[in-house]
Formats: sequence, C-alpha cells, structure tokens
Amino acid sequence: QVQLVESGGGSVQAGGSLRLSCAASGSIAEIIDMGWYRQAPGKQRGLVASITPGGLTNYADSVKGRFTISRENAKKTMYLQMDSLRPEDTATYYCTGRILSTYGGGWNDYWGQGTQVTVSS
Repeated sequence: QVQLVESGGGSVQAGGSLRLSCAASGSIAEIIDMGWYRQAPGKQRGLVASITPGGLTNYADSVKGRFTISRENAKKTMYLQMDSLRPEDTATYYCTGRILSTYGGGWNDYWGQGTQVTVSS
C-alpha cells in the first residue's frame, strides 16, 4: 500500500514561517507530480502548489512570492516552505502525489491525512 504522511504543521503568528514535509512510502514504482492543497472550514479544498519530478512548479496566486515548493526524489519527500504567513493561510494542508504502484494498475492519486496550520494575528 502507498502512504503519504504530512508533518510540520502548527500555530504561528502572522508574519511567521512554517515548513511542511510530505513523505511517501510503500509499494511505489514511481512518483510523477506532487502537490499541496489546503482546506479551511466551510470552504472547498484548493491547490496551493504543485511540482513535477524535474522541479517545475506552479503556485496559487494567493501564495506566490511567499511559499516555495520543493522535492527530493531520492527521499520520496516533498516540502512546502511557508513564509510571511497570514491569518487567511489558516487551513488543513494536504499532500498529494500521482504514483505508480509496484503492483501495476496504472497511475493513481494518493492523499495524506492532513496537517493543521493556524496563523494568528
């Protein structure tokens, strides 16, 4: 089974920083794209940032210039460096990866359990 586990969430004051990590493990043959989504109470889940195996990135307009997504393919780990945090960044952050299992069956999207980020003013 494939598993994604997020870590690094917490509570910070506005203007502070956090670094989220997402570690993939299990029956993995290859990981293609990875990304971070977030969801605040009463709102839909939305894309924060995504990254290809080669390091090409895409960001939501609301986080451009403040957040940086990266990955270490050998470690099967993805990161989200969050700087200049704002109260509106408060949400549960989810890791996702498009992964080919060693058991075959094509590519599937997997999700982590989420990690809470709270930014106070």
